[in-house]
Amino acid sequence: VQLQASGGGLVQTGDSLRLSCAASGGTFSTYAVGWFHQAPGKEREFVAVISSSGARTIYADSVKGRFTISRDNAKNTMYLQMDSLNSEDTAVYYCAVRRSSLPLLAQSSYDYWGQGTLVTVSS
Repeated sequence: VQLQASGGGLVQTGDSLRLSCAASGGTFSTYAVGWFHQAPGKEREFVAVISSSGARTIYADSVKGRFTISRDNAKNTMYLQMDSLNSEDTAVYYCAVRRSSLPLLAQSSYDYWGQGTLVTVSS
């Protein structure tokens, strides 16, 4: 499975941004998919995950109510809608796929990773 993330950029505090991650290979509709981010000088952290069907989502506390993860299995694509962005959201965002339908938070449970897309939020 290959993943191509896109949609990052430079925005201002309070702005919105939507990230996309297109998958090729494998059977996308059977995989749980997630987003992680790595802020400058910090370790990569969990952001959000969605089950294979889209019925279940889990979010990090820091993004609850502001970010929305979704997917379009017909397009083999996952999304992360980010609203009310603030400087703490500045990071490289990675999409990831795990070869299971169940959504999990642990990075070690993911099998494939995208290359990352940079989101910078300026005040």
